[in-house]
Amino acid sequence: MLSLQSVTDLQPFADLLRANGLPADDLGEAGRRFWRAVTPAGTTIGYGGLEGDGPDMLLRSVVIDSAHRGSGVGRALVALLLAEAKAGGASEVWLLTLSAGDFFRDLGFTNADRATAPSAITSSQQFSALCPASAQLLVKSV
Repeated sequence: MLSLQSVTDLQPFADLLRANGLPADDLGEAGRRFWRAVTPAGTTIGYGGLEGDGPDMLLRSVVIDSAHRGSGVGRALVALLLAEAKAGGASEVWLLTLSAGDFFRDLGFTNADRATAPSAITSSQQFSALCPASAQLLVKSV
């Protein structure tokens, strides 16, 4: 069973993101909350976060250490992050991805048209600058 712990040191998180070809340049900006996924033995197996508040939040920077992929921990981490979003007042959680669309669609996310995304999402650095226009936009109600 995984648990979430707030990230206090962003460097290991940023390093894992960059090692997996994911953006890490804005992790320290305001309006983002990040957690590390920890096993009962205290091992950090991945990270993820949320950006924004209100009814539309952005799922951010979900990454699992390669040694733990394929074991279901990514699914568990996303479920914990979605619960955090719902507890924080979100009704929809959005994400951008270049390569993990199938993974997130298997978790109930659906494709969304970038032109119809709410301003809370389109005004994010992730949407406007960090992810290319070719990134898939997905959404899930929580």
